[in-house]
Amino acid sequence: MGIRRPRGWTDNAFRTNSRRIALCCNWQNCVRAAPDFRNASTRSGGGFDLPSREARLNDIEKIISQPDAWADQEALTPVLREKSRVEGEVARFRELKSCHDDMQDWLNLAVDGEEEALPSLSEQAELLDALLENTEMSILLADEADHMNALVDIHPGAGGTEAQDWAEMLQRMYLRWADAQKFKVDILDYLPGDEAGIKSVTLRIQGENAFGLLQGEKGIHRLIRISPFDASGRRHTSFASVDIIPDAGDDISIDIKEADLRIDVYRASGAGGQHVNKTESAVRITHIPTGIVVQCQNEKSQHSNRESAMRVLRARLYEHERSKRDALRQADYAGKDAIAFGSQIRTYTLQPYRLVKDHRTGSESGDVDAVLNGRLGSFLRDYLLYRHEHTR
Repeated sequence: MGIRRPRGWTDNAFRTNSRRIALCCNWQNCVRAAPDFRNASTRSGGGFDLPSREARLNDIEKIISQPDAWADQEALTPVLREKSRVEGEVARFRELKSCHDDMQDWLNLAVDGEEEALPSLSEQAELLDALLENTEMSILLADEADHMNALVDIHPGAGGTEAQDWAEMLQRMYLRWADAQKFKVDILDYLPGDEAGIKSVTLRIQGENAFGLLQGEKGIHRLIRISPFDASGRRHTSFASVDIIPDAGDDISIDIKEADLRIDVYRASGAGGQHVNKTESAVRITHIPTGIVVQCQNEKSQHSNRESAMRVLRARLYEHERSKRDALRQADYAGKDAIAFGSQIRTYTLQPYRLVKDHRTGSESGDVDAVLNGRLGSFLRDYLLYRHEHTR
């Protein structure tokens, strides 16, 4: 018929296909409604310039091939990270193009009356849909800080043990989410509760687009449940705040003057061990011009705790400057909402019914246990779409 057969085509492909589809009587209408990309530009969606990305890859290759390029590993790390990101973008575009071309071939066969092509056309359409969803996420994660690692601060609101237990439940939720993403997690600071739960925790989550994915978790989280700490079995409402900060690391240079810092050392609290609670190893650093305070007590030595605290301080100063530049993100340190009624971004209801609801996007899930076990994908994606829609 003069038509190029798609890769993997056989005349009885529809017989060997384990996922057969029913051939509806008006399938021709579906085919006619399919988009025609034959005259489309080589630029994906009008927003991806393949030649410029390939040119950038060539520039990076020239940089890392210099004889002295590997002498300074720290300076080279951001370049290698960019190389990996651009390579992923180019590979994703090529995969999309290949998948679309294959689907167009199956579509041509279907248009010419070969109904046997429909099952393979359906499979190819599903594959393209999945690739488009992944590409959509990469487009949504295009801000300057989205590719960075994330620092996660969790603090309970008023309510004592009940709120501290809720804060620990949130910590567990993010740890499980990070584990499912195969992200690395470091606990930089941890202060246990008096009876149960935690008074505060700072996590460093390292992985591709960690900050971009988690940024929508920033805010007040509310829990409604029958309290396990109330002998009367009454229903309680608990609050905890989550702060998500981009870990700038060595990607940017932040000038911090020693004269602007007040450094205090003290003995670490909580479960201890050799040296941890017996020496003044914990470090608290106050940045006097901004009033930002960070602390770290999890390491055994004062030197290590100071390094970790300075890393958190750089990240907070970076986010502070970003907040000032961004009209949609007011400076968080000028004044935060109270950790109480009316300010929550999401509610987790365990009693009298079971539902997790995001009050910004309207996203809901009745599988509360799955969400608390780290299955946050739909909430994270819906927030990115919400942000994209409100910042255009």
